Amino acid sequence: MNAALNREQVDLDATIKLQRKFFLDQKTKDIGFRIESLKKLKKAIIKYEDAIYDALKKDLNKSKFEAYTTEIGFVLEEISYHLKHLKKWAKPTKVRTDLVNFYSRSYIVHEPFGVVLIIAPWNYPFQLLVDPLIGAISAGNCVMLKPANYSKNVTNVIVNMMNETFDREYISVYTGGREAIQEILNHRFDYIFFTGSTYLGRIVMEKASRYLTPVSLELGGKSPCIVEDDANLDVAARRIVFGKLLNAGQTCIAPDYLFVNSRIKEQLIEKIKKCIILSYGDNPKLSPDYGRIINDAQFKKLKGLIETGKIIFGGQTDERERYIAPTIMDNVKPDDPIMQEEIFGPIFPIMEYNNLDEVIHFINSREKPLAFYFFTSSRKKEKMVLSQTTSGGGCINDTMVHLTNPRMPFGGVGNSGMGAYHGKFSFDTFSHHRSILAKTTLFDIPLRYPPYKDKLKYAKMVFK
Repeated sequence: MNAALNREQVDLDATIKLQRKFFLDQKTKDIGFRIESLKKLKKAIIKYEDAIYDALKKDLNKSKFEAYTTEIGFVLEEISYHLKHLKKWAKPTKVRTDLVNFYSRSYIVHEPFGVVLIIAPWNYPFQLLVDPLIGAISAGNCVMLKPANYSKNVTNVIVNMMNETFDREYISVYTGGREAIQEILNHRFDYIFFTGSTYLGRIVMEKASRYLTPVSLELGGKSPCIVEDDANLDVAARRIVFGKLLNAGQTCIAPDYLFVNSRIKEQLIEKIKKCIILSYGDNPKLSPDYGRIINDAQFKKLKGLIETGKIIFGGQTDERERYIAPTIMDNVKPDDPIMQEEIFGPIFPIMEYNNLDEVIHFINSREKPLAFYFFTSSRKKEKMVLSQTTSGGGCINDTMVHLTNPRMPFGGVGNSGMGAYHGKFSFDTFSHHRSILAKTTLFDIPLRYPPYKDKLKYAKMVFK
């Protein structure tokens, strides 16, 4: 281990010790302190708004509109939602007491875990770090943040913003690449929240098991998008293009591949082409609204995938700019390279089907996806497909937007992750829900105490 890493290690050790001490001082449990911290975070985000725009532009070529709606505005709305509801969420929850514990008070206390670790990815480097941070603050924890290494400009802004806004004994930032993740995971935390690849998710879970640390894993997978022959194709094309090309396809819940009814496939393809041109022009490379691939490695991977199939639209690339044009690939087969892993880029692989049973069988034969999209005008088909498949979440007749409702949980299932957050679900995720039963001492029913003799018949009357 080199000297630089040794200095980082000493700082990491010291910071975690400071955070544990600060948490044990009980300050973060105070609701007023949490509310004030959320307000400080909101104020800091607004102050750094222009710097965040600039950093997202440099890292991913995000337009201001996309940067605001998917990153800055998203977390500001989340903070407002928590500020509005936090006092209610944090109150002990009264529950009914059963007959066995007659004349008792039963309630659930919502307690913070302690010192939590949040690890974020590079594709939405601001939102996916700050959004879980909001839940951790609301629940009363101290937080160690690990921002993405690839999105260096955003990470620099986050470091400056957090260091200026919070003392490191409360909220701190630890930077670096995969070695830094490995290093930080050697330490004990009370909860770990990770967003990223399934590969790294397995490492996080393995490391967490050493201390039996609970985890949330927000991963990904190949999220299917099914278009049935009774769908509104104009609406479907526009919403699929939006979901697929947002952030140049680098979104964990983007529609990964299209399963299209053979009867309307050609119509849908033509409409998708028109929608791409309508959104980004004849040459998306010149569009101020079209993003770029995060790094050279990801660019080369995507370029390699394009070269393995039949391109019917797009396909242009520019390595210097890390530009991949919106690309449609037709006649894709299940064994093709592009169907073996999550794409994470602006490529539309199209598979066709003749009946929905084929689709259901295919989806169920693979890992459970993070998202699921189905375009149809039939409630009967909607109910059938949803009842026979599973996913972390999804939409009917739209893509992506299910995560915008703070009243619904966002998370994966199976290989696409575990745990959920957003809104109250974030508060619940970062809280330990402690069950308390306060019993009277005015009387003490002797039924439960030995000797039992002929008490069984009375016990059966109680435990119906």
